[in-house]
Amino acid sequence: MCADRNVDVSGGAVAGWPDVPGDTALTIKVPPADPLVRADFPAHVTVLYPFLHESRIDAATDREIAGLFAGHAAFTLTFDTFGRFPGVLCLAPTPHTPVTAPTQHLTAHWPETVPYRGIFGASPAPHLTIANDEGPATQDTVYRTLEAGLAPRLPLSCRVEAVHLITWDGQRWQDRTAYPLAAGTCGVDASQRSE
Repeated sequence: MCADRNVDVSGGAVAGWPDVPGDTALTIKVPPADPLVRADFPAHVTVLYPFLHESRIDAATDREIAGLFAGHAAFTLTFDTFGRFPGVLCLAPTPHTPVTAPTQHLTAHWPETVPYRGIFGASPAPHLTIANDEGPATQDTVYRTLEAGLAPRLPLSCRVEAVHLITWDGQRWQDRTAYPLAAGTCGVDASQRSE
């Protein structure tokens, strides 16, 4: 999906990785980060891309997905550290586990769903892409400048109460379904409870 599809670990274009109509992804929306994103998509953290082709998500599968996410508690992500992949400037969310645990459950249930088609290894680190259009010759200078300009806006936090299924229609990603997470302890993360 999306954020990193045009870059491989050596910095070159990824051949054969175009989004095709009916592709789906499971994402976490991060609206507080939208003003920071310089790419042509809203701020998000990918839980799993690609997921099942849209044609495979019938009512029974939809219930399975909903049940899987209902087994995970709502949480808060904090973004305070920049990271980089070749050609990509991103923010690293903390904690990672609330993002990676559902990914592991999904890929165990549907083993044919391999994160980023395996291009970045079995379990790439969760991230929120800020910019992804610089090449090797310009990325260090441009992204260093961008980091300096955005750093005063950090940290930022986002409460995550749902994971969104989005579908590629051939021209853009469209929202299809939001899967609520469990409310947790009275709807508050343990990290937010006062002693």
